[in-house]
This record gives sequence, C-alpha cells and structure tokens, in this order.
Amino acid sequence: MPGLIVAMDGPSGSGKSSASRGVARALGLRYLDTGAMYRAVTWWMLQMEVDLGDPAAIAARSGEPALEMGVDPDFPGVTLDGVRVDGPIRSPEVTRAVSAVSAVPEVRRRLVARQRELIEAALPEGGIVVEGRDIGTVVAPQAPVKVYLTASEEARAMRRSAELAGSTVAAQRVELARRDTLDSTRKTDPLAMAADAVELDTTALNLDEVIAEVLRLVKERA
Repeated sequence: MPGLIVAMDGPSGSGKSSASRGVARALGLRYLDTGAMYRAVTWWMLQMEVDLGDPAAIAARSGEPALEMGVDPDFPGVTLDGVRVDGPIRSPEVTRAVSAVSAVPEVRRRLVARQRELIEAALPEGGIVVEGRDIGTVVAPQAPVKVYLTASEEARAMRRSAELAGSTVAAQRVELARRDTLDSTRKTDPLAMAADAVELDTTALNLDEVIAEVLRLVKERA
C-alpha cells in the first residue's frame, strides 16, 4: 500500500494514540504523534523559563530546540537536544501549558513543516499514520483516509484519569473542557474535523473495535 497517509484527528481522550499505533502496526506503516512534538517544545520552553504568557517570547525561541521524532509504532521515541524526553513531556505541567505554546503561529509553522517532512520520508516505505488535531485540515489535507475520533465527555475523562496516577475523573473533565476550548478557538490551525473526514465515536468501543473500524475505512477509501 505505497504512499498511504492515514490522518487521525480528534480531542484529548478520544483514543487517537492507541488506535493510531494499532492501525500503523496492522498495516506495516510508520506512525507520527504530532501532539508529542508540541509537548516537547512546551517542555523545552518550561526548562528555559520562557514566559508562556508572552507569545512573542515563545516565537522568538521556537527555532532553538533540536527535536527528533521516532516513527516506529512500537518505539515512537521523542528526543530533544539529544535527550529522550518521552516521560517528561507527559507531565501535568506540560499538559497545562501545551495549548498556550501550540497556539503560537511561529511554533505551528515550524512543526507543521517538520511533520510534512516526516510524512514525505515515510511514503517510499509504504506510508504513515499521523495523529493530531489538524492533520486532515492542515498538515496532510491530501490524505485519502481521514478519521475524526470523538467520545463522550465522561468517557474521555475516565480514560485520561486512568492514564494519570492521582488524577480524578472530575478533574480531568474540567481539564479536557479547558483544552477543548483553547484548541478549537485558537486563531491558527484550530482543532476541527475535515469536511471529508469520517467521524468515529469511540465511547462504546474498545481499542480492537476502533482499530478494526479504521482498517475498514482504509480498505474502503485507500
């Protein structure tokens, strides 16, 4: 299946990461987590003590971090300035700050360019499954398969609280609502479903069922 791009978009807690990796494994494709790229830059900004309330300050330093992304669905490592940061970029501090950093146009311009490079590099190897919030609308609008994953607010909050030790469903419900608002209302590349995407509600589906449904769509559309 040469040159295939599968775009997987949707809000936090909709099941994008696990499903995207599962689909990539099933099809023998590469995998790219674009959200991890924004998290990595956010973590770097926090380490450098950049004022995240100042978009100009974020933009001014957005070209400094050296970011490398693994595209193996089994080992999708994130390396920043030569150091693996897979764990640190998932911290609550980064989660709270990532929407502010990802809303800065200069950050998005740089990372979208890098994402497109990684996609192009994967095409001769068969293709890639790319997950994020603007893949089908901005990063790879040419993707023949576009899926927009959703889930109920309660299901998403339960999933995130299960992933994060010490977090409650109520706290995650508040945090997800905050991020949804920020991500969907930012001026540059907001979270949105592409006009030709298929919306898939994962509320009542387990992981295997979600993967099977996406594979069905790939067979149908690719």
